[in-house]
Parts: sequence; C-alpha cells; structure tokens
Amino acid sequence: MTELDAFREEKDDFFGGDSQSPLTRAQKKDFKGLNYFPENDDLRFEILVEEFSDKEEFDMQTSTGGVQHYEKYGKFSFPVEGTSVELTIYRNEHGYFLPFVDSLAGSETYPAGRYLEPEPLPGGRFFIDFNLAYNPYCAYNEMWSCPITPMENRLKVPIRAGEKLFHE
Repeated sequence: MTELDAFREEKDDFFGGDSQSPLTRAQKKDFKGLNYFPENDDLRFEILVEEFSDKEEFDMQTSTGGVQHYEKYGKFSFPVEGTSVELTIYRNEHGYFLPFVDSLAGSETYPAGRYLEPEPLPGGRFFIDFNLAYNPYCAYNEMWSCPITPMENRLKVPIRAGEKLFHE
C-alpha cells in the first residue's frame, strides 16, 4: 500500500464514521468510499512560485453568499499533458490555499472546483501534489459554505489526479 493509498483509506474512514464528517447520517449509511483518480506522478511538483510584490487583498465569494478574505500570494506555471498552465496561490491566517477548476468539472470532477493546501519549501518553492486535490465539503452537503474558485484559477485542461465527483 502506498502512502497515498493509506491517506485515502484514512479519509474514507473519517467520512464514513466520524461525527465531524461532512456527510449526513443518511449518506454515511450507504457510504462505500470516495472516488479517486489513480495516482499520477506527473501532477506532483516542487515548483518555484513567483511571489507577487503587491499582495492584493481579495474577497473570495462562498457558496452561501458570504466572503472569505485572502491575499493573492503568487503564481506558478506547470505542464499538463504538454500544455503549460498557470494558477494563483492565495493566503490567509490559516495558510496557503489553491482552489482550481479543471476541464473535467461537472463530468468527472466537482463543478465548483477542488482544493489544495500548497506546502512552502525553502527558496520560494512549494510542494504541490494534485493527487491530494479534494472536493470542498459543500460538494457533499449544501449546509457547508465553501469558497468559489476565482476565474483566474479555471483551467482548460484536465487534472486527472485527486478526488473525483462524489456520487451518492
């Protein structure tokens, strides 16, 4: 079992049995595990992030009509199936945040996007592993409020890594 397999098994156990799970009691009753893409080493990066000199304050809309406050931290480029794409990393008091929507949104991935928490490394680099991309809690239960992915982080390429669309 790989480290990623163990992580996913632990997450499935949490979703299916923990009182803090985003699933309702009815959803937990028939829960058999989340859907994932196979592990994809091509979507795991230690990458240099171009930090913005002017940390623009940014209010990210949420699924329930509110806002969450972030600053635009920096951007990075990376290859996906031969195409170079770019994403923006945001930061607030809780840390770094990378919401994104890919071209599979609505068919294989959650329409409003998936999330990552990039891990800072020395020298302006970050560890970004799309195999850890996850659906926001509002993908499972509309009682949750989730940030909506900004337009600048909507990709025209598929990210075949991480969680897939949730099916009850």
